[in-house]
Amino acid sequence: MQNKGAIRLFAIILGLVCIYQISFTFITRSVETDAREFAAGDTAKERNYLDSIKNEKVFNLGIYNYTYQECKARELVLGLDLQGGMNITLEVSTVDLVKTMSNNSTDPDFLKALALAQTNQAKSDKDFVTLFGEAWKTVAPGKRLASPSIFGNAANKDKIDPYKSTDEDVLKVLTAEADAAIDRTFQVLRTRIDKFGVASPNIQKLGNSGRILVELPGVKDKARVRKLLQGSANLEFWETYQNEEMAPFMQKANDMLRLIAGGDTIAAVKDTTAAPADTSKAAKLAAAKKDSADKAQAAAKLDSNKKAAADTAGLSEDEQRAKFAKENPLYAVLNPNIGTNEAGQQVYVDGAAFGIAEVKDTAKVNKYLNLPSIRALFPADFRPYWAAKSKTLTNGKLVLELFSIRVTSNDGAPALSGEVIIDARADYQQNSSEAQVSMQMNGEGSQRWKRLTAENKGKAIAIVLDGYVYSAPNVINEIPNGSSQITGNFKLDEAKDLANVLKAGKMPAPARIVQDVVVGPSLGQKAINDGFASFIIALGLILVFMGFYYSNSGWVADIALFVNIFFMMGVLTSIGAVLTLPGIAGIVLTVGMSVDANVLIYERIREELRHGKGIRLAIADGYKMAYSSIVDSNVTTLIVGVVLFINGTGPIQGFATTLVIGILTSLFTAIFISRLVFEFMLGRNMNIKFSTKLTENAFKNIKFNWIGNRRIFYGISIAITLAGIVSLATRGLSYGIDFTGGRTYVVRFDTPVETGLVASTLATPFGGSAPEVKTFGDANQVKITTKFRIDDKSENVSTEVEDLLKATLTKAMPTNKLSVESSDMVGPTVADDIKRSSVWSFLFAVAGIFLYIVVRFRKWEFGLGAVISLLHDSFMLISVFSIFYGILPFSLEIDQAFIAAILTVMGYSINDTVVVFDRIREYLNENKKAPDMKVVINDALNATISRTILTSLTIFLVLFAIFIFGGEVIRGFSFALLVGVVVGTYSSLCIATPISVDLNRKRNKAIEDANKKAMATK
Repeated sequence: MQNKGAIRLFAIILGLVCIYQISFTFITRSVETDAREFAAGDTAKERNYLDSIKNEKVFNLGIYNYTYQECKARELVLGLDLQGGMNITLEVSTVDLVKTMSNNSTDPDFLKALALAQTNQAKSDKDFVTLFGEAWKTVAPGKRLASPSIFGNAANKDKIDPYKSTDEDVLKVLTAEADAAIDRTFQVLRTRIDKFGVASPNIQKLGNSGRILVELPGVKDKARVRKLLQGSANLEFWETYQNEEMAPFMQKANDMLRLIAGGDTIAAVKDTTAAPADTSKAAKLAAAKKDSADKAQAAAKLDSNKKAAADTAGLSEDEQRAKFAKENPLYAVLNPNIGTNEAGQQVYVDGAAFGIAEVKDTAKVNKYLNLPSIRALFPADFRPYWAAKSKTLTNGKLVLELFSIRVTSNDGAPALSGEVIIDARADYQQNSSEAQVSMQMNGEGSQRWKRLTAENKGKAIAIVLDGYVYSAPNVINEIPNGSSQITGNFKLDEAKDLANVLKAGKMPAPARIVQDVVVGPSLGQKAINDGFASFIIALGLILVFMGFYYSNSGWVADIALFVNIFFMMGVLTSIGAVLTLPGIAGIVLTVGMSVDANVLIYERIREELRHGKGIRLAIADGYKMAYSSIVDSNVTTLIVGVVLFINGTGPIQGFATTLVIGILTSLFTAIFISRLVFEFMLGRNMNIKFSTKLTENAFKNIKFNWIGNRRIFYGISIAITLAGIVSLATRGLSYGIDFTGGRTYVVRFDTPVETGLVASTLATPFGGSAPEVKTFGDANQVKITTKFRIDDKSENVSTEVEDLLKATLTKAMPTNKLSVESSDMVGPTVADDIKRSSVWSFLFAVAGIFLYIVVRFRKWEFGLGAVISLLHDSFMLISVFSIFYGILPFSLEIDQAFIAAILTVMGYSINDTVVVFDRIREYLNENKKAPDMKVVINDALNATISRTILTSLTIFLVLFAIFIFGGEVIRGFSFALLVGVVVGTYSSLCIATPISVDLNRKRNKAIEDANKKAMATK
């Protein structure tokens, strides 16, 4: 063995590095075990304990002592599916950014181009600005984007010249602003997350997609996280109308709605015809008198309405409500904000909140107030803003206050914006247990705040964040020092989050959640247990099998296997990789595939021994002869792993990471570590065996005619293909939300439930469409899939849908307690991207494998035969999933995991095929003068049959362990791999090689004829 010393040195150095890297994980686990024992089940106490020691030295290496926090940053990180947490993908809304830069232009062509670009975005990989530019050329050819009515406005005067800038210039500015917005959003999100206090968070930009991935392990308050990440931090201070001032307008709006409901549109039009504004002092005085009279009239009319409503003797409660709603359409959904004074009289409550509505009625209120005929009744500078937080009345109803914002600037900007805030902190209100956010302004902001508070003494100033009023305190005195507070029945955590958001800064463009995966801690622990069990069982099966089949040389392979696992974990830790459940499956699969290299070597050694060589020479030649097959087979699998890593996200990327690392470490350990062990044994004249009495004659003298029976194999494949085509045409496939968009929830009940009952219970609240409900593992656990409100982009929609699901099921089954173990939301645009990415992944993998085989074997027939074999395997797998979904008792959804399975099967199949091709090439080179090429190829196939069956058997055993013990989450994935191993083994022997022979028929015939002629001449 050449360079034995260098290889030994490298192995020792790599081993020491792995020990160093893995040690941090053991140290942190030890510290966290102490914390759990100290806390005795109190999670808050455990967290406080770990916080208190994060800067203490816990790992002494002599040269440097590491703190717990430093060790934590270097440990092997578990994925969210193993420890629970949230995986969120946010998309920066370039559409809103473009609208903002156009100053919310109402140009019809601009709006059409925006709509067309949004439509095209669903089926294109191009960025939104490019799509908008293409749409603009289609909608308004010849019209300029730089016109003052679109982007040539005052806000863009330093970037866009309304008279000189071309459309290309404008699009360049938009692209630069969009890129800057994504970068700024990324930094704002990072700042918010860093202050959130999550251990080992991960945030990364996803290429050029305008999306940002955020992973937060261990978080439990999902609504809080969603609010923290989506809030744009657009803080504004507005002047307001007082509640009493709004009363006349409310009364007029109520009367107008009654006229509209009664069909008196002529009166409605007359009533909304406004006279030209008169700004003279006399007019103002007359207006003030009229305003006072209007208030009195409104109060009197309101009192009259209430008396009329009360005068409903003999009517039921529902009939009374209906009568009142008919006579008072607005007051039926928006109550005036009226209280009682010390004298017991009804008065308008002081402040800017002029109406109160139930949460369920807010959409109707918005609809009423946005009607042109109603909008015209209110002052032109009036804007209605809802409160940020709801209140619960004594009758249990949730209500929101509606505030009257007053726009005092010509450009519609607020009196003061959040850019002036330099500090924000959470503290408690004076003499109160309620939290508040205290803010401090810069010099300019302090001066403007001083002037604003001086001008609004006795009136309310509304503090608005992201379009919602958090508080609207009445100004008592001028505030000269630039300080202000936001109150609003906050909990301390809410106040801290709000302060965090304000300090991190305003989002340059809204960021909306387009994918949202939540894994509960109990499901994460179950995944750890299942993954560990499958790993131990699979490892045990391989260790026993190798020892049984190859005697003491099998135990050498087992040593190499242990070293491989050790190196793999060390490398994963050192590069900061995240270990996920599919990642564990990747490790287990790699363990199975690493045996393949040992089997290749051992089978070649056994051949050399049968040829009469001594043990030392047989080992040397066995390694030498197997080397090219090992490299070729692993490189093709490596191509698949790299494609998966580049195009996959989340768990799929975790699987690809372990697969790629595992291939590299298994190559090193199988080729070099096992060889070092054999060199050690040979140096001590130890007896080395490569078989037992039971296995020494296995697979000897096999003479199967693979090429002669190829038409039978073609017939079998055609029959299965036709069955698959029929199934796909009639049944189709069960697509997961990765491809369709939607929401899934894994819900666990205390006792078993009927899936049909769950579906029918949720049908009505979910918009009349029953969700798909399947048993997921145990009979008391179900997986619920729905598209309810999937197109809704509001901030709290995910929380609202989950709350509705839990409330509905709890009400229907009050004695059967439930918990949402995990949830997953994939937006339509992400689903479209996943579909495109899956197609490209498949094509790139096939192209890469084809090119490698053509270059390596220098025969296009081999390359094409391999590609046809891969297509055959992929379609077989798709056919099985189409035929058996809904029949087998586990999920057979087509999702990202299925695509990963197809690509992995391709990797395994091509691994097998390349080994076969390598032996065929060897035999053809040795038998160039053979009279029948088919006999030579059959001999090559029969020579590899032992390796093919042994490798397939070991990998099948590994996958079977994953399938049985790996848990429900990856059962469909492991089933796909199981089917793939069977199909891949079949195709490498029965499809790929026969097709290559048929493609090469003329050349083989010419060679045979020439050889026969040469033999006849002799």
